[in-house]
Amino acid sequence: MTKPDLARYKKLLLKKKEEVLQAMKHIAKDTLSQSQREASGDLSGYTFHMADTATDSYDREFSLGLATNAQKILYEIEEALKRVKEKGFGSCLTCGKAINRKRLTAIPYASLCIACQAVEETKRRASGPPAESA
Repeated sequence: MTKPDLARYKKLLLKKKEEVLQAMKHIAKDTLSQSQREASGDLSGYTFHMADTATDSYDREFSLGLATNAQKILYEIEEALKRVKEKGFGSCLTCGKAINRKRLTAIPYASLCIACQAVEETKRRASGPPAESA
């Protein structure tokens, strides 16, 4: 990959990183920094209805899931930036072949070519969802 290409992808990665960081700040500000009572807007001393409590809990769990996904993407972006610096960016980490430029433009932090990504996803589906610990 040429120096101008690396510079362009680095710029894309930094832009995506900023977007993810802004999304994480938004999640933290709107959901995670408020108590359940503050989030609902009810500051009275009355108890919550069970359905309201369940909805609020679901919303908080959903937001935590979004934050977790954003954190994973942020990690992948940081790893891609390391590969840019080390001049290994754009090569599949599994097979070593070049990752399609359209794929890198759409997902600049992609570390696998489409074929290897498909194999990885098939393995993940075959192993099933992770077991929950009790």
